[in-house]
Amino acid sequence: MKKVIHRGNTRGFADHGWLQSFHTFSFAGYYNPERIHFGALRVLNDDTVKGGMGFGSHPHDNMEIVSIPLSGALEHKDNTGRHKIINQHDVQIMSAGSGIQHSEFNASKTEPVKFLQIWLFPKQKDITPRYDQKTFDPEGRNNQLQTVVSPEENDATLWINQDAWFSLGKFDKDRTISYTPKLEGNGAYLLVLKGKVEAGGEVLENRDALGVSEYGSLDIKVLEDAEFLLMDVPMLS
Repeated sequence: MKKVIHRGNTRGFADHGWLQSFHTFSFAGYYNPERIHFGALRVLNDDTVKGGMGFGSHPHDNMEIVSIPLSGALEHKDNTGRHKIINQHDVQIMSAGSGIQHSEFNASKTEPVKFLQIWLFPKQKDITPRYDQKTFDPEGRNNQLQTVVSPEENDATLWINQDAWFSLGKFDKDRTISYTPKLEGNGAYLLVLKGKVEAGGEVLENRDALGVSEYGSLDIKVLEDAEFLLMDVPMLS
């Protein structure tokens, strides 16, 4: 097993007043040559946006973009005429493909919105831009992994243009999970959202992360009630 540890307090940080953003990987003004990507996982931003504020219209291409609100709601608009609200317990995916313009604003004028924005390199380039979102019952992740993103076209998950699976879990203390890669050669990236777990011989707390590759299984022992996101991704060079 190969592993990399990204402690929450070692992430890049940008304070724009209206936006506080922690960067796990090199992004915008934060550059760390040892943190460019983990396999297909290119960006993992942990953002808080003040009420009434947001990102004006801007372009993307050839990137799979996943947004997961942790509290509050996001308002999405793009140049296809789409206008959506993404709430807590929703997950949004956008295939930028051959090119798309979009904006994201806090849907509230007063309350902050906290969300994860995650970018993956696509499996196929220059596809027709696409958008989807889905609401997931949080009860479905109690003491089990709830897969929210997958390369399989079905009604249970959001489809992604990559051999990647995203799963959310909320586990009670003293539970143990053994995770095996969905696809041979894939790696796993575990981000602890709350609580404390032990995985790969490492104790991980709030916003700590562990990436593993060349592994057969990953045992995750819950030391304190915990919530986490587990991303199963191809290990691109």
